[in-house]
Amino acid sequence: MPPAGPHVAGRTLAGSFRFRIDPRVQPMTNLTPSSAIIPVLLSGGSGSRLWPVSRERFPKQLLNLCGERTMIQETALRVGGDHGFADPIVICNQEHRFAIAEQLQTVGIRPTHLVLEPFGRNTAPAAAVAARLAAQRDPAALVLLLPADHAILSPEAFRAAIATGARAAADGRLVTFGIQPTSPETGYGYIEKGDGLPGAEGAFAVRQFAEKPALAVARTYLEGGRHLWNSGMFLFRADRFVTELERHAPEALAAADAAIAAARVDLDFLRLDPDAFAKAPNISIDFAVMEKTDSAAVVPCDIGWTDVGAWSALWEIAGKDQIGNAVLGDAILVDAHSNLVRSEVGLTALVGVKDLVVVVTDDAVLVADRNRVQDVKTVVDRLKADGRTERLDHRRTYRPWGYSHLVHTGPGFEVRRLTVRPGHKISLQRHEHRAEHWVVVQGEAKVTLGDTVRTVHVNESVFIPAGQPHRLENDGAVDLCLVEVQTGDPRGQDDVIRIEDHYDRP
Repeated sequence: MPPAGPHVAGRTLAGSFRFRIDPRVQPMTNLTPSSAIIPVLLSGGSGSRLWPVSRERFPKQLLNLCGERTMIQETALRVGGDHGFADPIVICNQEHRFAIAEQLQTVGIRPTHLVLEPFGRNTAPAAAVAARLAAQRDPAALVLLLPADHAILSPEAFRAAIATGARAAADGRLVTFGIQPTSPETGYGYIEKGDGLPGAEGAFAVRQFAEKPALAVARTYLEGGRHLWNSGMFLFRADRFVTELERHAPEALAAADAAIAAARVDLDFLRLDPDAFAKAPNISIDFAVMEKTDSAAVVPCDIGWTDVGAWSALWEIAGKDQIGNAVLGDAILVDAHSNLVRSEVGLTALVGVKDLVVVVTDDAVLVADRNRVQDVKTVVDRLKADGRTERLDHRRTYRPWGYSHLVHTGPGFEVRRLTVRPGHKISLQRHEHRAEHWVVVQGEAKVTLGDTVRTVHVNESVFIPAGQPHRLENDGAVDLCLVEVQTGDPRGQDDVIRIEDHYDRP
């Protein structure tokens, strides 16, 4: 092991790993407003291989894993209006709706539709919904499907590839984007490119799609030079994609149409009808359409792409010290090299180790061989089998009004820190099995307790007896912060009986 002195990193988690952003600037042909591409952000993944940071109710696309902003924010900004794109459509899991809406609003992105899936049905039904909604604006509109949890380190090269693909898509091709492989990767699907397309320089016909290969096969793909990694990004005319769905996946299209027809508008969201959407097959766009159509095209591109499918992918693209360590948070490394360290709580020290992934959150620690991080999903499966909540939530859980952070729990009590955003309020509610004590530490609280309303200031407290209807509001201009002590039989959301809710939750 190479000698090294102590390595100290004291960076806060408001930042992120120093990722290697490609400085190359390639030209992007801005599209006129009449031909602007409609981006569709698909945000349905759970990111289980990035546990313990990614959780089922707060997955990787909502995290700042690859920069100062979250992954969905970065995805949206790459195709923002300043670059010639139309306002996006977002399709997401209903559990994540408020977090996604707030994150996009923070960076000035206003989706034309924020569509809520009642449950996951893979990418083909979501693409069908997107095509139908885009066609309502213009049947010939170009639709760009983008997973919200991928990293692209060369955004200008990405937009140049989109401009190339747009020429083929406008001619009726269903375009995918193939990544130039750099290694015999067995975790990705592949695309074999065929002949170049007349009138769309840089785009090629697809000869065939290939599933995730064995290592020996992946090596032949790399050596042959005609195979590309399948990025999972697609570009097509809305009407052409609908035609291909009618031909190859009519069940997916029929379920999408029915789910849209019976959809319900809820605040800023479009809720797909659950009964209709349940009839959609659980199938990817690749299997449903791309592998069957004779109109598939591929644009090879070198855009610094990764699907961030595991901790090893983050280590690969992260900036590192001179001995290969990528560190985020407060850490000391002694005689240690080629490690990935993310420490969200306290000091983390590594001594005499190499090729490890060490991730520390306030309720879990992961230590893994960097070459075995795909097996992190096995840990998540074990948590699910054991009925443990660490796979679902962090101690901090986000709500439409702010967040609640579990500080401590013991027999018959819980201590939480509540933060209510300006202009927001919790539901009018009551609890059967617990009482609550609130102490205001920042801002002013407007508290409804039974038939009375009072203002509670900093250093003042209020007691909420079990069974008493109550509500907490923040009419101020700064965050309202409280310490909440629950006593009796704390049961979390199971003991919340909502009487009236501003956010239309059950």
